[in-house]
Amino acid sequence: MKKLFIGVLFLGALGLKAQYGSMNEILTILEEKKGINQHLENESVDNKKFVFIKDAEDHTERDFIIIKGNNATYVEVFDDKATGETSSNVFTGDIIRKKNILSLRANMLENKRVPIPVTKTLLLTKQKDILYLIDINTKDRWIDEASYSKK
Repeated sequence: MKKLFIGVLFLGALGLKAQYGSMNEILTILEEKKGINQHLENESVDNKKFVFIKDAEDHTERDFIIIKGNNATYVEVFDDKATGETSSNVFTGDIIRKKNILSLRANMLENKRVPIPVTKTLLLTKQKDILYLIDINTKDRWIDEASYSKK
């Protein structure tokens, strides 16, 4: 009886370990999809260009973030669908990186200081060897242009 009890306890422990292992794997995959717990400190974002495209009913918006060292350029391009005209805003500023978080502060609009700078807080993530920046406030996803142009 004692051997049977120990055998059942051992098999139960193995089953529990297997369930914990698969649950842990599922949680790891979900965290990677959300961008949490990725260790991308060694991933360089220097000389990278990230692109965000938003399509609305009356216009298409293309935004770019270009990172060169601690300097950043933020470009907004608007294409009016009705008239076909294109307009743009070019902001320059700086960027600070702490682990996977990038803080962008663009306080110059075409070499003139603006009273309220454009600020963005972005989370660096990597999925299937493609770098993304996720805007923490709006959940917009910026894709690395080098990855985008490969496809």
